[in-house]
Amino acid sequence: MEKPETILARAAERARHKDLPYAGALTPKEAHALLQQVPGARIVDVRTKAEWDWVGRVPGATLVEWNTWPGGARNPRFAEELRAQVPETDAPLMFLCRSGGRSHFAAAVATQLGYANAFNVLEGFEGDKDAAGHRGTVGGWKVAGLPWEQG
Repeated sequence: MEKPETILARAAERARHKDLPYAGALTPKEAHALLQQVPGARIVDVRTKAEWDWVGRVPGATLVEWNTWPGGARNPRFAEELRAQVPETDAPLMFLCRSGGRSHFAAAVATQLGYANAFNVLEGFEGDKDAAGHRGTVGGWKVAGLPWEQG
């Protein structure tokens, strides 16, 4: 298994290359490796409650909606809920959504809140749509064969 230092350096390089406002960007397999190897590392799933329940979730993930269900409005309590569930830490705090968009913004906000090691998980839980318009076949946590559970 790849060393955490190597993974974190590659994630930081992606952030520099793309001028990201947080510590770095990880592939799902890299995020999973950090979960296994770095004490205190966490996944924060920022999808909606409906997505957690109906699509599935990463076992042990911290759940904080970026947008609320139903309706999809931005969660006005995101920062408050994140702080309540995740004490400030130097361990990697890895944000995950459906395909990497909401988690990008969540990682940026977490960085502004003082979480120094906030990361976006690229591809998200389900990945991008395939040629037929379906998710779950191109990229993402599930396609990578990583642990997940149905709601």
